[in-house]
Amino acid sequence: MTEQPEVRAALEEVADIGPFFAVSANPAEVVDDSWRPWRDFYERPEPMAERVRLVAGALGIEASRAADLRIAGSIAQQGLAARLVSPVLAVASVHRRVPEWSPDTLHWRPAVSGVLPMWESAERFSDADAGLEALVTGHLEPLAAITREVSGASPRTLRGNAASALAAAGRLVARARPEAAAAALGEVAELLRAGPLAGAGALAPSWAFRRRSCCLYYKVPGGGVCGDCVLGAGQRS
Repeated sequence: MTEQPEVRAALEEVADIGPFFAVSANPAEVVDDSWRPWRDFYERPEPMAERVRLVAGALGIEASRAADLRIAGSIAQQGLAARLVSPVLAVASVHRRVPEWSPDTLHWRPAVSGVLPMWESAERFSDADAGLEALVTGHLEPLAAITREVSGASPRTLRGNAASALAAAGRLVARARPEAAAAALGEVAELLRAGPLAGAGALAPSWAFRRRSCCLYYKVPGGGVCGDCVLGAGQRS
């Protein structure tokens, strides 16, 4: 078994890529019971519902309206997907292995705004490819399911959000760690080629990405079309 300090060192090494990449693996930092396993987030509607309400408020829309609820749900899920994929993709690309990153070992703590704090309690690594496949089935799929339950956002939209978050995370890894760029591109391309995210978007070797759905941000007052949106290609979601 790999010792906990090695897992911690791997996560700390990629934390400076950006705020979405920062995860604690230090048990000494966990001083209260506010940390919750991600499984709790996926199995109870209340945490996601609260996150959707916070996002709706930040966007200036009304979560009590069904149409606005779908928008807020989509944006909330995309942000959480980015939070979940970024650190583990970075570690996989740089170190070719990943922390366990299961719904039981990965923890979150509520935050009123901004990026959710996260803590990984596992003491061992997994193979990079197997670990990233588990990321999709263990986290991104149940995240989409609880988002649909809470907000009514469409499965197609949520699959596109997850694919977009993955491509964006890979692009940031490649920019910050050029020596790991090829590994990051290979990992992202494989996840978009097979499995639950297959067909959600097209990724070029240059990291140009075009999703096949829309996150609905253009419906927010003052919003617009994202750079990878299907609407930018003259299509409709």
